This record gives sequence, structure tokens and C-alpha cells, in this order.
Amino acid sequence: MTQQPEIELTDNQIDRYARHLVLPEVGEEGQLKLLNSKVLVIGAGGLGSPLLLYLAAAGIGTIGIVDDDKVDLSNLQRQIIHDTDHIDHPKVLSAATRLKAINPDVAVHTHELRLTEKNVDALVKDYNLVADGCDNFNTRYLINDACYKQKIPLVSAAIMRFDGQLTTFRAFEEGDKPCYRCLFGDEQVAEKGSCADVGVLGALAGTMGSLQSVEVIKELLDIGESMANSLLLYDSLGTSFHRMKTKRDPACSLCGNHQPS
Repeated sequence: MTQQPEIELTDNQIDRYARHLVLPEVGEEGQLKLLNSKVLVIGAGGLGSPLLLYLAAAGIGTIGIVDDDKVDLSNLQRQIIHDTDHIDHPKVLSAATRLKAINPDVAVHTHELRLTEKNVDALVKDYNLVADGCDNFNTRYLINDACYKQKIPLVSAAIMRFDGQLTTFRAFEEGDKPCYRCLFGDEQVAEKGSCADVGVLGALAGTMGSLQSVEVIKELLDIGESMANSLLLYDSLGTSFHRMKTKRDPACSLCGNHQPS
């Protein structure tokens, strides 16, 4: 078998990622790992905007974007990846244009669609990690179940009004690591009090989306402490963070202690 040549960073990449390379936790090996990683981002909205921007800037080699919506004027208060010139354009294309402008190293795959039971498994399987920034419960359940079944880490964030939350799901691993259903149950509830109804502070999306990008990078590099058994709650009005321990639900319909029939 012919030995594959060792891949090295180019001079341009050494300049671009210089601040990563001096971090012992990242270095050249870690940066190459990021460049070879594939991350699927669900939603190119409030959370997806800063998340996508920082993942592209960090040199994630392949980024997939899932969103079936178009840019609206009301989005621009928080969805900073888009601009006025892209109103009425598909969000995935608007976001892709911005990411390529930030970092030509990144391959951007656009998926202008709504996730369903029929397409979620085929889409998720091509990525190393999924980051969920969607705005509805049904999609969160679909992503959770697909990632669990295919053993793909899931980093999830959510925002409303002045509050945010963040966690990582790796319930497919051994240990007391919950899935989304463990924390929020099985019921796929109808949307009540969405951001369109009750509002959301635009800058809050930047805070939580940026934190989400940090967790994605940590998971890809296997550094630091994973959020896989914790839930981070952020109260922007009180300027406070509260990290609480989470546990797997033994009765969870997806990852619980089921006995074979």
C-alpha cells in the first residue's frame, strides 16, 4: 500500500491560524484536525449566525448549513450573518456567501430544506458533529434522535427573551450522559410563546451562538470539559450563568435502560 504524504499547513494557513497554533491545546495537529472536520449547523438564524461565522474563522474544513427560510428585514436585528442586500434571498446562500468571504479554506454545503423524518438520517450521517440552533421543538427531537442513533455529538443552544441555554448531547456513550428527551420528555409540544411572540434580545443570540461555537471546537479537539452532562443557563438581565448537572433518564424512550422483549 502506498503511504499517504503527511499533510502540513500552508504558509497562508500558518498566518491565518497563528493565534490557534500558539495554544498548546490546539497547535498544528489540532488545527489540521479542525480543517479535516465536518460540522452540520441546523439553522442560519440568530444562533446560527455567530456560530457559523466563528466556525468558518476557526478553519472548520467542511460546514453544512440547513435552513429553508429566506432573509427577512425582521431577522437583521439578531441574524448578523445576513445583510440588507440579501433580504428575500435564501438564508443558506446568504450565509454561504459570507462564510466564503471570511475563509476560502472552508467548503460550505448548503441544504435549503426543512428537516423531516425522511431526510434527517441521510443528512446527518455525512458529518462529524451537529450544532443545533433551530427554533422549534419538533426539529430538535428529530436531530437528537438521529445523532443518538448514528453516534454523532450534538451541541445544542436555545434563546428566548433575555435567557439562553447550552448543552452537549453524547448519550450514545457510556456513563450518565442524557439525550434531549431525557431533559425535556417525549411530548412534541406546539410552539407557545415563540421569539416572534415574546421577543428576544438580539445581542443574546451573539452570546449564546459564540458559546456554542466554543463547545463545538472543544468537542472536535477533545479538549477541556465537555458539557455532555451539564446544562448552562444564562440570565442576561442578571448577568449570571448557572451550570447544573444533568443525568440520563433510565425511563427515556430513546436512550433509557430498555430490556429486550
